[in-house]
Amino acid sequence: MNKFTHELIEKNIGLLIILTFLVAAVGGIVEIVPLSFQKSTTQPVEGLKPYTALQLEGRDIYLREGCYGCHSQMIRPFRAETERYGHYSVAGEAVYDHPFQFGSKRTGPDLARVGGRYSDEWQRAHLENPRDVVPESNMPAYPWLTHAKLDPKDIQPKMRAMRTLGVPYTDAEIASAPEDITGKTEQDALVAYLQVLGTAIKNRN
Repeated sequence: MNKFTHELIEKNIGLLIILTFLVAAVGGIVEIVPLSFQKSTTQPVEGLKPYTALQLEGRDIYLREGCYGCHSQMIRPFRAETERYGHYSVAGEAVYDHPFQFGSKRTGPDLARVGGRYSDEWQRAHLENPRDVVPESNMPAYPWLTHAKLDPKDIQPKMRAMRTLGVPYTDAEIASAPEDITGKTEQDALVAYLQVLGTAIKNRN
């Protein structure tokens, strides 16, 4: 009987697809759903604050320029990782990230703890011409960020969208956001974003 059932499933491609989907769905539910009820994955780590208007704009530039294609933001809980980059990444760091930027690609170094590691001036020089500060770098330059101005009218809709996703922006923060980024460049925003990465964990320790 078992042989007949196994043979029947293997020979019926439609049935095989349906059963495979059901098994994968059940496995995914069992793995993912419990995480939605654990405080370690749904509550922000102590000291974590929502991105400021300038940092949020910087995060969008980070995504637009494809920085995640070469840089991860997830430090694994292994000695070699933590000795090089610092405290391993935890889910509570990313509760305000939609989507999170953990990633796995490391053509360049992990950026999970890059905040405060270098000065703003170093970051600016690195963006304008990476080889000026890291001669062996193969990262492209982003000189146009220096002159590209942020558009203040874009920020409030972004912050309202983030608030619907659970980021606790106040009405006052949203109201003042355009003023906070007026006259700022895309480079200013990206540097502000990079300089906050991982600081909640580092400051806690």
